[in-house]
This record gives sequence, structure tokens and C-alpha cells, in this order.
Amino acid sequence: MTDPTDPAPPDTTPPPPTQSVSPERARAVTSGGREASGEPGWERAALEKLAFAALQEQRTTRRWRTFVRLAWLGFFAVLAWVALHRGGPNSDVSSPHTALVEIKGEIASDGEASADVVLTAVRAAFEDKGAVAVVLLINSPGGSPVQAGIINDELRRLKAKHNKPLYAVVEETCASAAYYIAVSTDRIFVDKASVVGSIGVLMDGFGFTGLMEKLGVERRLMTAGENKGFLDPFSPQTERQRAFSQAMLDQIHRQFIEAVKVGRGKRLKETPETFSGLFWTGQQAIDLGLADQLGNLDYVAREVIKAEEVIDYTRRENVAERLVKRFGASIGEGMVKALRLAPSIR
Repeated sequence: MTDPTDPAPPDTTPPPPTQSVSPERARAVTSGGREASGEPGWERAALEKLAFAALQEQRTTRRWRTFVRLAWLGFFAVLAWVALHRGGPNSDVSSPHTALVEIKGEIASDGEASADVVLTAVRAAFEDKGAVAVVLLINSPGGSPVQAGIINDELRRLKAKHNKPLYAVVEETCASAAYYIAVSTDRIFVDKASVVGSIGVLMDGFGFTGLMEKLGVERRLMTAGENKGFLDPFSPQTERQRAFSQAMLDQIHRQFIEAVKVGRGKRLKETPETFSGLFWTGQQAIDLGLADQLGNLDYVAREVIKAEEVIDYTRRENVAERLVKRFGASIGEGMVKALRLAPSIR
């Protein structure tokens, strides 16, 4: 019989044997115990991630392609809108009014005062039944005699066809080719301090032959034709070539003089200096018969035409056109870069 006060005998049961773990089992356990739980292995998970990434890339590519197509569609829509809305007057014209067309800056084929731009606006002004008369508001130092001659001839035709008065109002400057245009009008109004005239023709350039000799530089120019390179600034100019150029300038000058005489008629008070290329103030131009009287746009519309409402027919580059040009330039620059980076076979 055991005494309950005696201490418990020591536990002599041997411990359970220690189980060894294989390296493969350890890798399975460290990977999250997928094998024990029946989940797919890490290889399958990696493949799923790659497939998902490829799918996302395809979706991004499709979205970008769709965006580019929509951008091009919007670009061409803006172009169409600009083409349909450019060139008309700034408001709905129905009542009697004075039609205004501005001629500002250099007269050149690629500028805002080219024959195409100016005449498109002038035709619209003449064809509008509400336009009592057409006014050219001029502020130009001149430019191309070709563009000026085209405008001059067409203005005379339009005046005769529509039987409407045509006036010129000079702001700061009406010189050279700008005056070539102004003489086609019925009357020329100026400010007393305006600059008017410069009835002449010039051809300018530079010659570097003496400088090249001092620097020891030899010009090597090959041409087929005796006079093909006579305007080359690095080659000497012969007297025959100089005479040829002068004869051409004299002929254009005579055309200019004839246009002035036809336009001004008996009002012109010709002097030896009238066609010398000099220019005068507005008041002096009136005294010489190069202009008719003092007056600005408001005066002409109110007192001469008797139609104070002025409608502007001038063709101007609007915000949409500027955006189109910038967007087009950006696209062109991007295409150039893409072509430079694209692989090629040489």
C-alpha cells in the first residue's frame, strides 16, 4: 500500500524518437506548405503572373492605339471646321454697312497680306449685298511687286463688276508695293503724319569676293549656263550682268509707274522726284496728288460712305488654326524622331 505522503517516482518513459526532415520537404514547408495543402506550386504561380502582365500590356497597347486614332480623328475634324469657317465676316451681315479689309505687314506670297488672303476677303466684301462700300485699311512698308500687281488688277475688275466704291485708308505706312495696291482705289485717305510713296523697285544682296581674297578662301562654283550663278554673292559680277539686272528692275518700275498714273489720273502732280523712290508725309502726299485727303476709318465710314457700322472681312488666323499648326508640327516632329529611331536595312 502506497503512502500518499511519499514523493512520486521519477518518469522512466523514453521520449518519442526524433524524425528527420528531407531537404525537399523543407523547401515545401518554406514555400508556404503548398504541397501539404494541395495548392499549385511556385512555377505555376510565376507563369500566371507572366500571363497576367502580358495581358495588361496588350490592354495598354490597345488603349493607346485607340487614343491615337481618336486624336487623329479630332485633328482632321478641327481642320475641316477651320476650312469651313475661315474667311467670312465676324458677324451676321444684313443691314447696310462698311466692309473692311486690312492689309498689314509685308506683302508676300506666304504672308497674311498675300494676294490669295487679301482677295478672298475682298471678294466676300464685294459680293455681300449689305456692303455699301469696301475700305482697305493699309499699314504696310511694301513687299512683292508680283503680289501687289495681282491685287491691283483684281481690285479694278471687282470694282467694275459690282459697281461699289473702294477706298484706301492709310494708318502709319503705305509705301512701295502697298501704294501699288492703294492706287487701284477710288480715293486714298491718310493721316497727316502717315508715310506714303516710295515708288521704286530694288534688288539687294551682298558681295564677299574681296573679303574672301583677304582670307584666302577660294569659291568653287560649277554651273551649266554662262549666267546661271551671276547672283551668287561669292562670285564677282560683270558689267553685262549688272546691266541685265538693271534692265529688269527698270521694266518693273515702269509697270509700277503706269499703275500709279492710271490710278491717280489727273489728280497726280508729277515732279522729277515723284517716281524716284522717295516717300512723303500724308500731308505732302496730298499736295503731290498721291493721296486725296485726311481721314481715318471712322471718318470715312461715317462721313463718306454714310454707313457707320463697320464689318471686318479680313481673314485672320484664329485660335483653332494656331492649335492645328502646333499640333501638326508636334506630330511631324514625332514622326521624324520615330523615323530616325526606326531600324533600317543598309
